[in-house]
Amino acid sequence: MPGTIAILFAVLCAFFFIAFIMAFKRKRFFGVVVNITLVILLLAVSGLFGMISIATHGYHVLTHEESAARVNVEPTGPRKFTARFRFTDGRTVAFDMAGDELYVDAHILKWKPIANFLGLHTSYELDRVSGRYVKLDDERDKLRTVFSVSQKKTVDMFDLREKYPILKLLVDTEYGSATFIMANRPEEMELRVSTTGLLIRHITRQTAQKK
Repeated sequence: MPGTIAILFAVLCAFFFIAFIMAFKRKRFFGVVVNITLVILLLAVSGLFGMISIATHGYHVLTHEESAARVNVEPTGPRKFTARFRFTDGRTVAFDMAGDELYVDAHILKWKPIANFLGLHTSYELDRVSGRYVKLDDERDKLRTVFSVSQKKTVDMFDLREKYPILKLLVDTEYGSATFIMANRPEEMELRVSTTGLLIRHITRQTAQKK
């Protein structure tokens, strides 16, 4: 949606640029001033929404609780396990982790009502997965395994909001959400996300050990 809005304003910008050229040729200086002002304004708005479109690439619109991924956990040794993720877009990836628990976090963006009117709604992007230890001392001293699951992008909305104060007129809040669960037995889980954050639901608990 932000990309569509950017294109719309770009088309309007082109229209007023043509009007500016015509007014300049006819030496209608008031028309020149009005049209060049509109061109600059529309170009800025088009650039803003184009930047938002790029910065939110990889984020998923969220209107209710929905599935983000299916996860299969398989212990591979003492305090070690493999987590296989199957995302809703069809991607699959496996991570070998160390720890007692599976930990997942995400970025969540909430927009203000004016942005909702323009088609921007609460959205999320999964960020990292890692192994987590129950005991704090182990978290400090034992092997740490952390992996990225976010999509690479030229710019990110989280960074842009800090650099450009004008975006605070559109972005209501941005925050991180995380969830974790024990990973000491074979199990299939569903990673879900809602407007309040991440959660993990059990699907099946496999009783048979891997041969």
